[in-house]
Amino acid sequence: MNPEHGTNPAYGTNPAHGTTPARGTTPAHGTHGTARTGTDRAAGPLLGLSAVLIGLMAGLFFAFDVSVMPGLAAGDERTYVTAMQNFNAAIDGNGLFGSAFVLALLATAAAAVVEYRKGRRGTAVWVAAAAVAYLVVLVITFAVNIPLNNELAAAGDAAKLTDFAVVDKFKGTWVTTNILRTLLCTAALAALARALLLHGRATAR
Repeated sequence: MNPEHGTNPAYGTNPAHGTTPARGTTPAHGTHGTARTGTDRAAGPLLGLSAVLIGLMAGLFFAFDVSVMPGLAAGDERTYVTAMQNFNAAIDGNGLFGSAFVLALLATAAAAVVEYRKGRRGTAVWVAAAAVAYLVVLVITFAVNIPLNNELAAAGDAAKLTDFAVVDKFKGTWVTTNILRTLLCTAALAALARALLLHGRATAR
């Protein structure tokens, strides 16, 4: 066989023409641009965790809006005080709630940072918006709702209570701010849903 056309290394296994990696799979053109680091792989789970935690918060606040507070308002004031004191004590002493309450912000903020560093700026904006909305929820909670909860706890035994002014504060201020917390959490959840969609499209390429 003519070495010029048969097994000539120039046409067969010559590294310059044969087994050299195809153009589409060389590091310069193939997986180099889409290689995923450990941090990048964590972005999707972080977004999912953020959505779940903020969704839980939205559900909790919504339940108070549509059932707990209207139901208590329909009864007498002593029952109102006793029930709210018990609700607050149960929530304050629940480590699972406390963890979800704080981790919702931490996970969302972390997801925003990861998305930004990976160059997915559009996704990062939506996640950051969710983080800001939930941060406002925390500010409202610590500035308004928790002080009112503490005031109600300090009122003591509802059976001995004679001044129910704190109940009026709950029916007015506490209920209003809780509705606002529900709306903010819902907006944050919607922003995370959009971010998850964009993240999926970007990482599927």
